[in-house]
Amino acid sequence: MVLQLAEVLLTEHGLFLLLGVVLLYLGAEVLVKGAAGLALGVGLHAALVGVTVVAFATTAPELFIGVISGVEGDAQLGLGAIVGSNIANIGLVLGVSALIRPLSVSREVVRKHVPFMALAAVLVVLFGLDGTIGRLEGGVFLLVLAAFTVVLYRGAVAEDAGVDESGAVADGGAVVEEMPDVDPGGLSIRHVVYLVVGLALLFFGSRWLIDSGRSMLYQLGFTQRLIGLTVLAFGTSLPEFAASVVAAVRGEADFSVGNVVGSNIYNVLAVLGLLAVIVPVFVSSGVSSFDFPALIAFTVAAVVVMLRGGEVGRLDGAVLLGGYLVFFYLLIP
Repeated sequence: MVLQLAEVLLTEHGLFLLLGVVLLYLGAEVLVKGAAGLALGVGLHAALVGVTVVAFATTAPELFIGVISGVEGDAQLGLGAIVGSNIANIGLVLGVSALIRPLSVSREVVRKHVPFMALAAVLVVLFGLDGTIGRLEGGVFLLVLAAFTVVLYRGAVAEDAGVDESGAVADGGAVVEEMPDVDPGGLSIRHVVYLVVGLALLFFGSRWLIDSGRSMLYQLGFTQRLIGLTVLAFGTSLPEFAASVVAAVRGEADFSVGNVVGSNIYNVLAVLGLLAVIVPVFVSSGVSSFDFPALIAFTVAAVVVMLRGGEVGRLDGAVLLGGYLVFFYLLIP
C-alpha cells in the first residue's frame, strides 16, 4: 500500500493535489485581507469584523470544498471533509501544538466558546441519526451560528477586546487574527482585488484538491467517505495546522487553542449548515457507526483537557496525536 501510494503521489494528480492545498491556503489568507479590509473601510466596528468577516473567511477552504461537493452531488464528500477536519484539528493540530509547547486555555474560551464546540458536535450526530441532514437541520445550524456570533460580538465590545495594541482581533473562538493594514476612512481598490483573487484561488484550489484527491484515492480503493475524511480533511486543516504550530513556537497559546475551537465551530455551524441548506446530506452507516463516535470522542477529550487545569500539556498533546494516528490507521482499507 505504501509503495502504491508513493507511485500515485508522483503522478500528475499528486502535483495538482499539492497545488490545490497551496492555493487553498493562499486563497484564505488573501480573502481575509480583502474582506476584512473592505468591511473596515466602510466603517464596520473592528470587533464585528473580527467575529464575522474574518472568522468566516478563515473557514473558506472547508466552505468551498463542502459547497462544490454538494452542488456536484457529492455532499457525502463534503460531510467527510468537515468531520475529518474537526477530528484533525483536535488530534493533529492541537496535539502537535501542545507537544511543541504546553498551551494555556483562557477562561473566556472555556466559558463562552468550548460549549458551542461541544454543542456543534452533538447536533451533527443527533441530526444524522435518521440518515440525512436536511435543510431544516441546516437552518438550525445557521441559527446557532448567529447566536454564537452575537455572544462573541457582545463580549468583544463589552471588554473592548476586538482590537488590541498590535491590531489583532478575536476570531471565531478567541482566535487572534492580524487585521489588514487598512484606512478605516474609506474603501480601497486594493482590497477589492484581494477579495476577487482570494475567491479565485479558493475556487481553483478546491477544484484541484477535490478532483485530484478523488482520482488518486479511487485508484487505491478508497470510497468517497474515506477521501473526505483523509486527503480533503487534511488539506483543509493545513491552514489551521500551520498557523497553530507557528503560534505555539512563538508562545502564543491563546491562538493555538482558539484556532481549533473556532474552526470546529464554524466547520459545522457555517459550512455544514450552508451545505445542508443547499442540498440534503446523506449520512451512511459507516459515518454513523465510526466517524460520528470518533468526532464525539475527540471533542469530549478536548473539552476534558481544556476544563482540567486550564492547560493542554505535552502529555495531553501526545495522547491526542496518538489517538489521531490510531483513527487514521483504522480508516485505511
